[in-house]
Amino acid sequence: MGTPRPGGEGLPGPRRGEACGVAGFSVGGEVSPLLYYALRAIQHRGQESAGIAVFDGNRARIHRGMGLVHEIFSPATLKGLQGSSGIAHVRYSTTGLSKIEYAQPIVLHTLYGDLAVSHNGEIVNAAELREELQLKGLAFSTDLDSEVIVRLIAYELSRHRNVVEALKAAMRRLRGSYALAVLFGDRVFCIRDPLGIKPLALGRVEGGWGFASESVSFDITSGEFVRDVMPGEIVEVTPEEAITHHVGGEDVPAHCMFEYVYFARADSVIDGRCVYDVRRNIGRILAREAPVEADVVIPVPDSGRAHALGYSTESGIPLAEGIMKNRYVERTFILPEQGERVESIRIKLNPVRSVIDGKRVILVDDSIVRGNTMRKIVRMLKRAGAKEVHVRIGCPPIIAPCYLGIDMKTRDQFIASGRTVDEIGRAIEADSLAYISIDGLVRAIGMPAEHLCLGCLTGVYPVKIRGEKYRYQLTLDSYQTSSQVPP
Repeated sequence: MGTPRPGGEGLPGPRRGEACGVAGFSVGGEVSPLLYYALRAIQHRGQESAGIAVFDGNRARIHRGMGLVHEIFSPATLKGLQGSSGIAHVRYSTTGLSKIEYAQPIVLHTLYGDLAVSHNGEIVNAAELREELQLKGLAFSTDLDSEVIVRLIAYELSRHRNVVEALKAAMRRLRGSYALAVLFGDRVFCIRDPLGIKPLALGRVEGGWGFASESVSFDITSGEFVRDVMPGEIVEVTPEEAITHHVGGEDVPAHCMFEYVYFARADSVIDGRCVYDVRRNIGRILAREAPVEADVVIPVPDSGRAHALGYSTESGIPLAEGIMKNRYVERTFILPEQGERVESIRIKLNPVRSVIDGKRVILVDDSIVRGNTMRKIVRMLKRAGAKEVHVRIGCPPIIAPCYLGIDMKTRDQFIASGRTVDEIGRAIEADSLAYISIDGLVRAIGMPAEHLCLGCLTGVYPVKIRGEKYRYQLTLDSYQTSSQVPP
């Protein structure tokens, strides 16, 4: 099972989702309970598998499993993971298969000590690095880009015999997005890619320091969120302090806009912005950009709630919970013949007829990718008696693939590819459709457009990808042949 998808809240359809979540702590006492609760806080980032690796004083101990965090770890399991330093991971597959062999952390036993790595993101030059390492005699057991990272670090460790220098050397070779948790012996490190594409939060907990993909992990562990890890920064956490070993960020970062639109928890703070406030701002700006006469504003739960609140507040049109979500459906077994007869949307969502019947409805959600789910929701509202359904979307049209950690890989997935907004509106059977503009989204986030990764909206990327336009390049020519690999 993957993470819930934008614009569909986990409904059946093409899989797409943010790759993973990571965490790590070094404390004076037992670390595994902290790692467990940190993972519970970021469970939304990956629901396919989870794992914890700790250093027990002699070696790295690891426990991984398929499913949700609370299904994988019991009190007895956590008791068996004794140690004061460790890292953890929740996974949703954007690369690699859905099976236990692909769960993380990945552990290697090197001549210099046990090395464990958890990764959130996607490495665009993983294939080249894999081939290079194989030519040096290294063997791989999976096709994960995350395994490329851990074997690259191990290779650099054999060359430098110093873990910090090995991490720096690996960073110089990796191209793409990554937030890394690294356990080497009893030492715990976190690394954020030089563009800061993936989020990473640093904070204090009782008895030590730690980090996690989102600041909410410190809320649930009764800790204190201190700051974001800077782009290109390597931080070592100890029970006493957090030590910066290296900062090698680019002059202009490229934070993933989709974290603010959908992926992150609304109560998280990322790069100085409260996600909930950003989403509410999106709704306000959307109401100014795309007003419409209507009786009620209804969010698609849960992804559209803050956006819808902003739209309602700005427009003065009342907000109502017109769609109820079944929160226990995702792991329900359905016989194939039943699945063929039952429309999938009805399993997940159900309309509140008293809110909808006879009303002109503004339906607000975070995004539309293929449009299948939105069309089903529009039909559902009209069957429930809606006179009109006007769809408003808090993300501009998605027109290009993501190569940096979201499972949207081909242009033929996107309903917005080659269609006008009016054509999309007719395809989803809405009475009207409007998206927030790119400028509006940038204003809602509150940082310069050049500090954001907007690749899936513009087709222009912050890293060099063969066949795609790089944000500092004028033409595609040098990236369109398979024999040419950007440096």
